[in-house]
Amino acid sequence: MRLVRIGLASVDSTVGAVESNVERALRLAAAMAKDGVTVAVYPEQVVGGYPAEDLVQWDGFIERQWQALLHFARATAAHPLVHVLGVAVAHQGIRYNCAAVVAQGSVLGLVPKEKLPTYSVFYEGRTFDRGHAGLALVHRGVPLGDQLFDFDFGLLAVEVCEDLWSADGPMRRRTYAGAEVVVNVSASPFRVGTQATRRELLATRSADHQCTLAYVNQVGANDGLIFDGGGFVFQNGRQMLDTPRYREGFGAVTVDLDRTRRLRSENTTWRGDRAAFLATQGAVVHRTVSADGFATRRETLRYPIPAHRSFFLPPESVLESPRAQYCEELLDALALGVGSYFEKNPVFRCLGISLSGGRDSLLTLLVAYRYAARVRPKNPGSLLHAFYMPSRFSSAETESAARTVCLELGVPFLTVSIDAAFEAERAAVQQMLGPDQPLTSLTEQNIQARLRGQRMWNWSNSSGALFLQTGNMSERAVGYTTVGGDLEGGLAVIANVPKTVVAVLLDYLQATLQLDGIRQVLAQPAGPELAVDQVGEEELMPFPVLDACFHLFAEEKMTPTEVQEVLATMFSELPVATVHAHVEKFVRLFLGSIYKWVQAPLSLHLGNLDLDRERALQLPVVNQPEWAWPKKERLAPVPGARPAPTAAAPSKSRTSTGAKKKPKGRR
Repeated sequence: MRLVRIGLASVDSTVGAVESNVERALRLAAAMAKDGVTVAVYPEQVVGGYPAEDLVQWDGFIERQWQALLHFARATAAHPLVHVLGVAVAHQGIRYNCAAVVAQGSVLGLVPKEKLPTYSVFYEGRTFDRGHAGLALVHRGVPLGDQLFDFDFGLLAVEVCEDLWSADGPMRRRTYAGAEVVVNVSASPFRVGTQATRRELLATRSADHQCTLAYVNQVGANDGLIFDGGGFVFQNGRQMLDTPRYREGFGAVTVDLDRTRRLRSENTTWRGDRAAFLATQGAVVHRTVSADGFATRRETLRYPIPAHRSFFLPPESVLESPRAQYCEELLDALALGVGSYFEKNPVFRCLGISLSGGRDSLLTLLVAYRYAARVRPKNPGSLLHAFYMPSRFSSAETESAARTVCLELGVPFLTVSIDAAFEAERAAVQQMLGPDQPLTSLTEQNIQARLRGQRMWNWSNSSGALFLQTGNMSERAVGYTTVGGDLEGGLAVIANVPKTVVAVLLDYLQATLQLDGIRQVLAQPAGPELAVDQVGEEELMPFPVLDACFHLFAEEKMTPTEVQEVLATMFSELPVATVHAHVEKFVRLFLGSIYKWVQAPLSLHLGNLDLDRERALQLPVVNQPEWAWPKKERLAPVPGARPAPTAAAPSKSRTSTGAKKKPKGRR
């Protein structure tokens, strides 16, 4: 047996906090050394924090990372184990995103990332240069390039994040050159459903390359990017370890590398592919770094025996429904995003939210409470403050719902009417317009939303609170929101959660929490309460239709005509003319509302479709939809002053996806 213990440390690093990040890593390093770990793995750019974006252009930022890396090496000099951690370096002015291998108090080598993503939320090609096959440089006396590391337990290869996601990554040539253990240091943002994709990918890569593959991910959030942490170890396709997500810590597993070597000898396909590769390309990993005189301590390791004491049977487990798993991981990610943003910005002392008695603000409150329950388990509500600001259009039912849920959660709650301020502002605007120009109903609605936003800002200025914005993605996409009003806030918590998902999450929370306040909210139909008898789905369209339009047009990049064709089948219970009208309306509102959502606060990212011009879906603010329709079907240009949306074919149905929400205007 050739036993090796691999430790995976998910570290919650902060961009720029080089000293603090290393101290966090060192605490986990000490714990892993005590656990008997042989190879300890930390996330991508754990020293400087990820994503550093253009901050890596500052020489001082890069230099401090190098000094911090040397400090880490010195502090772990007595450890009889190998550490692999992410760091950014600058060699002759060229920046590299590297995995550093540290042992015996020294940095033994640096391996740069080869696949630099510039899609979705990534911009690495803007600031970094990529490594490549055969690269052999020396940085401050340390080998930098395409290399393997020779230790007493075998040959180790290291790589960075995206290198794993490419089928043409460096893993193939390095395993063909002899690497038995491949370590991937990652900072992979959370996306709904991505954990299953990661697991499948790692299993495939480990089996394809007949290696023991270790992967660890960053945990915590930086700005709006959420990193769910966790990690895996796969040996020749078999899962050996799955560490917990959403929290800082480490997990470890012992593997027998003789098994990897034996399976290579048995796998004739792998041997044939290796021979063909070496015959045409040679051993392009031309440098092997040895740690002379360094020995790991593995004599206490024991062969891994399954806890249920069977090598043939899987362990007993309680299977959770896919829908429940989906809800839990989404709620955990949102809570992690709120918590990291709050904790990593020292200006904030508490969390504030404007409740409307509707679903969006309720979900935002429950997400914030989920975070608060983790950091203040004895009194979570003490971290939160909730306000209800009614106007003459607000109902007793919404106030009761907001008050009840805060009472049940122990969250301080205060009602502050905006009616007097509403009258004063109406009079002031009418004076500005003059006697010949009437104040529109749309303006009256937006005045209410803006008063609430202004008051929340004023309160947060004095209280030091993080003001949480509560709008959802579906309504933001079509501009069903007020600039300077409910679009305001310090962090947009559910801005990338579709309206139909909001409803599902609240149904799930009600089933698990059984709060009367949630029940009261769910009993009410969707209505902004900025005017008499407003129903959101009548002013827009049924929310399932809206979300389907959004997915097909914005994510799948279909033409409006294609969207109409798909939805006519998907919603066959609706007249075809109604479906077509909904699609036309969506496209007009979506392309005409970009100027709104680019002004929205920083939002938490949950997928590739997020409405954030600086991150995922980058669209020009100034545009016309002439490309979207044949000339005979072309929509009229959207004027600068957009009227309130009117339903092309109003739906009187109040579906389970309908929701009351924080009062909203439409401009």
